[in-house]
Amino acid sequence: MRYITTPIYYVNDVPHLGHAYTTIIADTLARFYRLQGHETRFLTGTDEHGQKIEEAAKVRNFSPKEYADKISLEFKKLWDEFEITYDIYARTTDNRHIEFVKAMFLKMWQKGDIYKDEYEGHYCVSCESFFTKSQLVNDCACPDCGKNTSLLKEESYFFKLSKYQDKILQWYEEKDPILPKNKKNELINFIQGGLKDLSITRTSFDWGINLPKEINDEKHIIYVWLDALFIYVSSLDYGTEGENAKFWPAHVHLVGKDILRFHAIYWPAFLMSADLPLPEIIGAHGWWTRDGEKMSKSKGNVVKPKEVVDVYGLEAFRYFLLREVPFGNDGDFSEAMLINRINAELSNEFGNLLNRIIGMSTKYSGGEILQNEVLKLYKDELDTAKEYLNLAIEFLENLQCNRYLEELFKALSVANLAISKYEPWNLIKENKNNEANALVALCANILAKVSILLSPALPKSCQKVAKALNFEISSQNYEKLIIKNELLNFKANACEALFPKVEKALLSEEKQEIKKEESPKIKIDDFVKIEIKVAKVLDCQNIEGSEKLLKFQLELDNKEVRQVLSGIAKYYKASDLIGKQVCVISNLKKAKIFGFESDGMILSAKSGDKLVLISPEQLVENGSLIG
Repeated sequence: MRYITTPIYYVNDVPHLGHAYTTIIADTLARFYRLQGHETRFLTGTDEHGQKIEEAAKVRNFSPKEYADKISLEFKKLWDEFEITYDIYARTTDNRHIEFVKAMFLKMWQKGDIYKDEYEGHYCVSCESFFTKSQLVNDCACPDCGKNTSLLKEESYFFKLSKYQDKILQWYEEKDPILPKNKKNELINFIQGGLKDLSITRTSFDWGINLPKEINDEKHIIYVWLDALFIYVSSLDYGTEGENAKFWPAHVHLVGKDILRFHAIYWPAFLMSADLPLPEIIGAHGWWTRDGEKMSKSKGNVVKPKEVVDVYGLEAFRYFLLREVPFGNDGDFSEAMLINRINAELSNEFGNLLNRIIGMSTKYSGGEILQNEVLKLYKDELDTAKEYLNLAIEFLENLQCNRYLEELFKALSVANLAISKYEPWNLIKENKNNEANALVALCANILAKVSILLSPALPKSCQKVAKALNFEISSQNYEKLIIKNELLNFKANACEALFPKVEKALLSEEKQEIKKEESPKIKIDDFVKIEIKVAKVLDCQNIEGSEKLLKFQLELDNKEVRQVLSGIAKYYKASDLIGKQVCVISNLKKAKIFGFESDGMILSAKSGDKLVLISPEQLVENGSLIG
């Protein structure tokens, strides 16, 4: 059994790119587990209590419940439009959740893990969190979001978080539940700094869950994190023998990195206190920027998921989010990169392979594709593709969505390269019809296997492939084609292009046209600000998880060594560049790319499909200025 959850999204604002990213990862996992034949439940929903909601509602002249209803509906509508296959849409205002939270609070109180005291601390409304003065930035700002905190002093009930410090560390050691792995060390360091007991009720606002009547303290409401986290259990009707109760504990909790501490420290402690099983995996992903800048309404650069989907299609949007960034790293949304993914991968590698198979099989064999001689003639290609498929499964099970897609597209490359290598059109001319038809069957079987494994990410496109080749994407065929590595016969049918090429940017078309008309010129004063120097390549390495980036160590004048990233891996082999001289803009502001610092820009010239590094004609001293 598999139970996957997204965070329950806070209803202080409408859905954004980060919400879509988490939900699409969860949807891909849910579809994958169903494909494997697992009984699966997938939960998403909204977190609707707390001071932030109360204040947001007041500004808009709504009651808190009216405002929560409105925003929660916007999330649900978007996920329905995006065909997200959630099984449970949970809300913290649901009665079953409210009653469950009260029952858990009472159980923890009776166990002696909750006590009453007075709290004084710096409170951040945006993060719903208290901080000590030593944690603040400039004595007043929240260390997480940067907004100013307020000094609060009020009566509160506390949870004995400190009691569970060693047990949480033991859980990390024995079960290794945190993904990506490097996040575990951050959590361990935080815990080893000493966990303080946690304030879990508030009296300064009303919008929340009241304490259980047995405690008889009406002025307190239960603090948002204790309230919100139990939604994962309450929504399964756990403890009431409901049909979903068997799915606890969760197989995967997906969260953003900003709320990992709450899910990986507070949550297991709450569960231990309530004598409930702990989740198997807690996976934390990074944040998204746009064109290298933090998204904000004031900058006008916020990516609205529906606007992108309306222009480029849901499948391309899903693919880009899953493929663009390693899980756990921050990602950058670039329309240019989205278009590149569509054209170079979805159109060229995936869609074009289907077109070639249909075209060749129609011409050579009337659309009949028989696999009987594939193993005899093309076993090496089949074995290579199988290795990529196995890796894809392993990567997805470890939440490495980008590597999962990368391996599947490597398998597609095996088929595309086989066509180029063996040239079936020449085999036909040489009357080697069996070899040509077996080659088509090889490619069709690789495409079918890839489509089965790719269907959790691109369900509609893969169904089009299945229809075109007359096979089914199902748990039965997952067993046959993926687990048992069997081959199928196919009957090819005509099919529209899966991903037509994108000729120009569609979201920013108006801006591009303005730029073309204006053709802005720069003055000599602007040019002389650019410092271009000659540098020697001391070292050059590929970056794991990126097909295009190379990481350079460059020596400039006075033996200064700089790290610079450059997207030229498709054109140069890293080891071939060591010892060469290149030209680099040396006074560019530092940037962070793929999680690595880049201090400069290596110059190159692109002509058609070629890219050439700009280098001095003869050896010159490192650090020589170009001007």
